[in-house]
Amino acid sequence: MSDSSPARPAAPVLDVWCELQCPDCRSALDDLRALRARYGDRLELRLRHFPLEKHKHAFAAAQAAEEAAEQGQAWPYVEAVLGRVQELDRKGEPFLVEVAGELGLDAEEFDTALIDGRHILIVDADQAEGKAIGVTGTPTYVIDGERLDGGKSQEGLRERVEEIADRLLAEQKA
Repeated sequence: MSDSSPARPAAPVLDVWCELQCPDCRSALDDLRALRARYGDRLELRLRHFPLEKHKHAFAAAQAAEEAAEQGQAWPYVEAVLGRVQELDRKGEPFLVEVAGELGLDAEEFDTALIDGRHILIVDADQAEGKAIGVTGTPTYVIDGERLDGGKSQEGLRERVEEIADRLLAEQKA
């Protein structure tokens, strides 16, 4: 017997264009935590990479975040690294492996991933897509086709994301 109940509509997606050596992204962490707490799995927060050339460890950090995702710990890893931006500035790639170990991830696998570059294509693709849609800095949010640039100011951005997410969720119920 087939289940005829309607499939649950896919959650609205919030793309978060982020860079793990970016102090502005670190200050956006509270907003991201609040959004996750408010919506849970009703809003899909998708980490997108936009490493900036001015931060020499950002590209490696993006690759490390992809390895964390592969090991099932993307957001905890992102939050841990962003919370310690100065340490990343100072220590570079060894710090990325150190954080993985602190979170109980396979640090050796992180080290190998950074050496063999297995996640470079994902990071490159995100960066290219970001440039194509007009991302110039981080953090930048995209929800329902609207781009919200948090690199200049994050004032009011979370409220705007919530407005759009609430509207999308209400439309799903209608």
